[in-house]
Amino acid sequence: MFNKGDKVIYGKTGVCVVEDIAERELIKNVKRLYYKLRPLYQQNNIIYAPAESDKVFIRSIISREEAELLIKKIPDIYKEVSEDNGDKTDEDKKPVTCEELAAVAVKIHRKKLAARKMHKRLGFIDEKNLEHAEEMLFGELATVLELDINEIPDVLFGSIKE
Repeated sequence: MFNKGDKVIYGKTGVCVVEDIAERELIKNVKRLYYKLRPLYQQNNIIYAPAESDKVFIRSIISREEAELLIKKIPDIYKEVSEDNGDKTDEDKKPVTCEELAAVAVKIHRKKLAARKMHKRLGFIDEKNLEHAEEMLFGELATVLELDINEIPDVLFGSIKE
């Protein structure tokens, strides 16, 4: 159970602030406890999420220490991804941790660079998956590290030499 003011990752939305927790009747004659969530990186959006549901993924954001550790691990993740011979991204398993999101982002980014070298474009699905992974990852890290979201790529991938 989360508290008012907590920052959480909600589904594909990304970082949200729990603005309120209250019983609501969104379905006629059915009262349930809901979180009122305000996404940090989407303007004018409010989400009412059932407090007790497993249909949409929700978790606490990582700590500053976990974010700093992830940044240190990026060269290792990059190396692991470059040693992975499979060129398919894992569509069945949805990334939910920052490390999983980082691995997806790095893997697809490498595919994008390889495609560019051959004067080709990245496929639509890979492009959308890269965009989503980066939005989720960069938003969470920006929130935790108290940085502008546009600074995150340099902070995260600055130690990688191609």
